[in-house]
Amino acid sequence: MSRRYKNIFFDLDDTLWAFSENAYDTFQEMYHKYAYDRFFSSFDHFYQLYQKRNVELWEEYGQGKITKDELNRQRFLYPLEQVGWGDAELAKRFSDDFFSVIPTKAKLMPHAREVLDYLSGRYNLYILSNGFQELQCHKMRSAGIDGYFRKVVLSDDIGVLKPHAPIFHFALSATQSYLEDSLMVGDNWENDVAGAYGVGMHQAFFDVEGRSELPFKPTYHIKDLKELLTFL
Repeated sequence: MSRRYKNIFFDLDDTLWAFSENAYDTFQEMYHKYAYDRFFSSFDHFYQLYQKRNVELWEEYGQGKITKDELNRQRFLYPLEQVGWGDAELAKRFSDDFFSVIPTKAKLMPHAREVLDYLSGRYNLYILSNGFQELQCHKMRSAGIDGYFRKVVLSDDIGVLKPHAPIFHFALSATQSYLEDSLMVGDNWENDVAGAYGVGMHQAFFDVEGRSELPFKPTYHIKDLKELLTFL
């Protein structure tokens, strides 16, 4: 056990819970359920349109330019608009159904449960996520990992997203943790690593994409969650 840390803050989506896989599976289900092949040449056609606009909208949401409701409205409507079928009611039904199904998915990132089993008896574990309140805890319960964590801290709690400093300070305060003995583990360079670095918290970058160049050297750079066990 590392004497340096007492508290480990984990991002959830694509750090522990396999968001990309679970979302892809759910989108495929919804695509077929709502017969979207009427509008798109293929599922990939639809998904590429969705993904492109989704990234842009999350950036706008993080900058406070749009609300959560507007984020969700636009990202599901946009693909339909691009094929000349801007049916807001259909997009809303698709969206509502999507959000009811995705948190029931249970795929985890490789070795996530093994790592949590090891760490949970040695450290205080917390979730620090930009995800929405109505989804994140449901996801964790579905995947059977909710019991590992002492507290779940979400951007929804204070209306500020990672990488902005207030969410990190709020997480430390809410968990009665200190910077000097806390570590942030996450797959998103900007939100998790740069955000933690900006407030002076140590970081473990879970580099799932194998990035070759980084703006600065993180405290730890891992390609597999099991690598956490080599220094924790």
